[in-house]
Order: sequence, then C-alpha cells, then structure tokens
Amino acid sequence: MTPTNSSRLFEKAKRLIPGGVNSPVRACGSVNRDPLFIKRGSGPRIFDEDGNAYIDFVGSWGPLILGHGDSAVVNDIIDVLRRGTSFGAPVDLEIDLAELIIEAVPSVEMVRMVNSGTEAAMSAVRLARGYTKRDLVVKFDGCYHGHADTLLVGAGSGVATLNIPGSPGVPDDVTKNTLSLPYNDIQQFNEVMDKYKDRIACVIVEPVAGNIGCILPRPGFLEALRQKTEECGSVLIFDEVMTGFRVHKNSAQGYFNVIPDLTCLGKIIGGGMPVGAFGGKKEIMECLAPVGDVYQAGTLSGNPVAMAAGIATLKQLKSDSFYESLSEKTKNLTNGIKTAALESGIRVCANHIGGMFGIYFTDINVYNFEDAKTSDTDFFAKYYGKMLSHGIYLAPSQFEAGFVSSAHTDADIQAAINAADASFKVLKK
Repeated sequence: MTPTNSSRLFEKAKRLIPGGVNSPVRACGSVNRDPLFIKRGSGPRIFDEDGNAYIDFVGSWGPLILGHGDSAVVNDIIDVLRRGTSFGAPVDLEIDLAELIIEAVPSVEMVRMVNSGTEAAMSAVRLARGYTKRDLVVKFDGCYHGHADTLLVGAGSGVATLNIPGSPGVPDDVTKNTLSLPYNDIQQFNEVMDKYKDRIACVIVEPVAGNIGCILPRPGFLEALRQKTEECGSVLIFDEVMTGFRVHKNSAQGYFNVIPDLTCLGKIIGGGMPVGAFGGKKEIMECLAPVGDVYQAGTLSGNPVAMAAGIATLKQLKSDSFYESLSEKTKNLTNGIKTAALESGIRVCANHIGGMFGIYFTDINVYNFEDAKTSDTDFFAKYYGKMLSHGIYLAPSQFEAGFVSSAHTDADIQAAINAADASFKVLKK
C-alpha cells in the first residue's frame, strides 16, 4: 500500500513525540488505525493532509460549537494578534469574558482564568480544600477531570480508552485522599458522605459524564449531591469543561437547575484556543491569592488571543433558539444511528443532550462506567473504520462523547445516518 501523507507524518512524529501524539486521546490504537493528520477545517468539515474531507463530529473535542473557522471568531483573533499575543499583564478582554461567563453561569459570582481544563479542576479542588480546611475529595468513576495527581483516580477519557487503572508516577499518599464512587449511585454517595462528612472538602462531578461517552444524570442524582454537600459543609464542584455552554446557554447547571458552589469551564469559552476557568461564590473565590492565602498562578492565563476567541464565541450563544436547533440536530443524529443499528440487528444504546452524544454498542441502558464497559469495543473499532471510509470523522474511542455544531446542516446529519446504516449492513454479516 502506498504511504499516505498522514502515515508519513505519523512515522516522523513517532521518532520525535511519545506515541507520535501530544495527547493520548488522539492515538488511534484502540481502533486499530494510525491517526489522520489534519490540514484545515471549514464549517462542519475537516480536511486531512491527503485532501480527504470528513464531516467532523469531534470538533476539537468539544470547543467548536460554531464549527471550524467561524468568521467572527477568526476575525476577532486576527484583530487581537495585531495588538500582541500575550503580555503577562491584565488586559480589558479578561474583564469582558468574565462578564459574559458570570452573566450566563448561575453559580459564578467571580471567575479566575487559567489555561486548560486540568488547571481549572486542580485549582478548584485546591481552593475547596483551602476554604474548608479539609483534605478528602469525592469524585465519580469514569469522570475525567484532567491529569492532576489528585484526580487521576477512576478516570475516563484516554485513561479508560487505554485501560489504565490510574497512572505510574502518582503516589499513593496523594490518591489516598480521593474517593471514587459509582456515577448515579445516590445510596452509596450518601453512605460515604455520612461516614466521612467532617473530612470531605469537596465533591467534584461532571454533571453529564462526557468522558465515558455521554451519560446523563438520573433524576435526583445531582439534587442529592447538592443537598448532601450542604448538610456536610463540603464544596460542590461541577466540572463543566465539556458541558459548559454545550448543553444549554446557562450550561448543565442551568439545564438541570442544580447550582454548585464552584464551576470549572474550558473548551467552548476559548473558542478553540487553549483556555480554562473556574469560578463560583465570591466568599470562596476570595480565598485565592492575592486576596486570600490559596495560591494559584499562570503566566499565560487570560491571554488576549484566547479571551478574544471566547468572547466572539459566547456572544453567539445567548439565545434559546440556538440550543433548540442544536439539540434537535443531535437528537436526529443519535436517533437515526440507533434506528439504523437496530434494523441491522445490532445492539445499541444512544444518549444525547444539547450538542453532545454517545453511542454504545451494548444491549443495556448506560448509567455509569461499569455499564459503559459492557460495550463491544471490538465492534466499535470496526464501526469507526467504516464510518471514516464514508467520510464521517468520530472520536477514536468508545469512551468519548461526540459533538454536533451549529455549522452541521440537516444534510450533514443525514449523511452521517446514511453512513452508519451502510456500515451496519456490512458489519452485521
């Protein structure tokens, strides 16, 4: 077989970069392929180094809710670049983005910009510990909050895809203060909270578990977290790095009407540029240096390029109609794929909310990480390859969410459904 430009680049990358990728989720070993190298994107499509076009349902892992190369975002980035890339000093754009976040996210009275979702989550946990003067952290199996030592326990995303139980290099003395529980299990959560209530600094959760596909909270689950943390004097943290502005104009907390104490954000608030943020109650946020004693810092935090991209994005996400349209597209996509699978006799569970979805090849409803692990990953690998051959670009893992953007047309959605139908008809044989 003649080497492609992507394959040649990957061979070169493997000599210079561990595994040839700068994030494990980009590796395609779990689907028995080498990754494509992407040259450019436009609207709902990406184009690889060999000129092949794909309808993209990854969207840079969630940030590109407006699609690739949105003109308002790109133009504002260009305008800011003429001012400079970074100053390590305050700029007006930090204030503008902070105002947009505080206006939209119910829990956020003050916000601190950082550079990634990992930074946001690790900083929020440190702040919660400093505020409560407690050490224990409760998280949930399969929820991924970045690769900080404290939170790399029972994690999803690439950790789940590569079947890594934790990570070498993370000392037991660090993880002993982290308790990981089954997602959606109210009884076990209440039991643990009652047992350790005077020691638990915070409970951190993805309100929709998006790093093991897409798992919605069962009715009452988020409400139980809110009630019990209030009873125990613990800080409730919603990790909305993925769900923030993805499922609702007021994020998941607005959708479910459950308000945490702290919120972590990323992805969409940077419009495709590296960014993160954490915010919440003023009383808690003012424990941060330089006002308080909890230290957190970042050289490139609030850099003008990321701020401009975020502002240009969030300004377009204020209407209910935007999310109604996005949700309708996502529902049509997942329902169409599910119908096609069932018609071919293929077992499937399809979840969706707002502009995110998860397809599981299993015959049970998926409510937690253990349920997700019943999925047929070998079948997913074959499905991934067939969809790619039909020009549909998906995340190369059974345990990653998919994303729909406003740039996807009804024709794009139908093309993906048709591709799934054709793939299933071949794979069922």
